[in-house]
Amino acid sequence: MKISIIVGTRPEIIKMSPIIRICEKKSLNYFILHTGQHYSYEMDKIFFEEIKLPQPKYNLNVGSGNHGKQTGQILTKVEEILITEKPDIVLVEGDTNSVLAGALAASKLHIKVGHVEAGLRSYDKAMPEELNRVVTDHISDLLFAPTKLERKILYNEGIKKGVYITGNTIVDAVNENLKIAKQKIDIFKNFDLKKKSYILLTIHRQENVDDLQKLKGILDGLALLYKNLDMPIIFPIHPRTKKKIESFNVKIPNGVSIIDPVGFLNFIWLEKNAKLILTDSGGVQEEACILKVPCVTLRENTERPQTIYVGANMLAGTDPKKILLASKKMLEKKNIWSNPFGDGKAGKRIIDIVLNE
Repeated sequence: MKISIIVGTRPEIIKMSPIIRICEKKSLNYFILHTGQHYSYEMDKIFFEEIKLPQPKYNLNVGSGNHGKQTGQILTKVEEILITEKPDIVLVEGDTNSVLAGALAASKLHIKVGHVEAGLRSYDKAMPEELNRVVTDHISDLLFAPTKLERKILYNEGIKKGVYITGNTIVDAVNENLKIAKQKIDIFKNFDLKKKSYILLTIHRQENVDDLQKLKGILDGLALLYKNLDMPIIFPIHPRTKKKIESFNVKIPNGVSIIDPVGFLNFIWLEKNAKLILTDSGGVQEEACILKVPCVTLRENTERPQTIYVGANMLAGTDPKKILLASKKMLEKKNIWSNPFGDGKAGKRIIDIVLNE
């Protein structure tokens, strides 16, 4: 059997890393196809080295762009490679344009598709990610649902064949990469930070940073947080967010320290040692929950509701007062929730299912 693993962004690489490591361990016939959706080849080459993964066999260097153009370019280029390589199955993870294009290319060539992290729903069609994940689920042959909740969602949409509960590979990835991070971490020396004495912030979603009112709401919320909690806010800024802050000419409030984007190992260490995390990222919500760090999500919805059910996360949207209130409530909680995403063996389960199928 030949397996094609398609990735396009760093979160996808991180969540596919346990599957890649199992393929390496079992000496399986597989290859990595990197679409280059977000980053340059050189940047991601270093990233693969950092988390000790083999380099991709293919890198398409598609880059950023409008959704239709980007998806179309990935679809065309992936199709050419799949025709040449003739894999038996294509594995995709998550909800990006790379996932949708990779799944479509494979499906049209009658190659089986396995969707890692299937069944997630925000029920917000304004999010391009929601459209990507729904379509991908409906054309996939094997659907690896992280928990019973996602399986139920898929069943309710009429998808019952080929659905498996595997746990989420993010648990495997956090555990594996945290071990690597401990050996080589230097982030605290660089920024003079003390453990559990700062707030970590990430914002990048277009519905937040492309909307001046929402962006200002978040920044005003940060100002309130610093005024009330007197705790520094560390903000590794996403290129998209930086560009929008500059074009809108909005002021960064006192107490917020903007730093350049950091590698995943440094970032996971920042997460682990934060007192509180503010984010609009689905992956960061999961990571905070696994690491037992309280989280406030700067959105009105989430496709990771388990984080809320177990008490690890609260939705605050972009209203400044709600951001402050949710942050205070989360800081008052004891971090004793259970991890709802599995036992850290999802990668092995997924590969076992693929080989059995």
